[in-house]
Amino acid sequence: MPFADLPHLRVHYALSGELSQPALILSNSLGTNFSMWDAQAPWFEKEFRLLRYDMRGHGQSSVPPPPYSVPELAADVLALADSLAIDRFHFCGLSIGGMIGMSVALDSPQRLRKLILCSTAPKIGTLESWNARMATVRAQGMKEIARTTAARWFTPTFQSSSADVVAAILGAVESMNPDGYIGGCCAVRDFDARAELSKIRVPTLVLTGTHDPAAPPLDGHFLADHIPAARYAELNASHISSLEDASHLTSEVLSFLGE
Repeated sequence: MPFADLPHLRVHYALSGELSQPALILSNSLGTNFSMWDAQAPWFEKEFRLLRYDMRGHGQSSVPPPPYSVPELAADVLALADSLAIDRFHFCGLSIGGMIGMSVALDSPQRLRKLILCSTAPKIGTLESWNARMATVRAQGMKEIARTTAARWFTPTFQSSSADVVAAILGAVESMNPDGYIGGCCAVRDFDARAELSKIRVPTLVLTGTHDPAAPPLDGHFLADHIPAARYAELNASHISSLEDASHLTSEVLSFLGE
């Protein structure tokens, strides 16, 4: 997979599909890499010039020292798109990836065609909860974070039926650079778009996992109710819906972007 050397960051990415197709950028969640979209990629690249990437501090991208901010992560996306001569694009982000999408929609709406917000919210967690998680990483490392992640990200049924998938993603969490994870925690902790959602004017689809404890349906409805003309749908999943309800997420995104 190639790398893009941006001014202050080296980004690992995958680009597929035909040059003549409209671009679609996928953004991963905190603690994962772009492989979380593996189930969608074969379908999306048939219709789009598909760009997946590891956000800063994640996967094989470089790890600047924390803290990070969501606007900074959004600027990374635009710089990566610029380096690949991608002007306008659809954007689909999950969890912190959805926050990045909101930031792009608010600050650089001219770059977006359509926006898909998956398993996300305009505000996730509290100052205290994120600071406690970062303290755990500093004291006990990523192994302790990985140990408690499955219950937050997947339903018990999926953990039982797809143990290999769950083990692979937990392995990615455990092997993460702690500074990259802490940087992402800072970005989520400090992001709050609740007062600005009505300013988002690009066509938007909100996808929420029915069983998601991190960004529950109440948050999804809040997004859809405050973003003008946004559409809402629920998936039979917990937080990482791109894996747990992969086919439904794929079909919802393709239907929305095909209109």
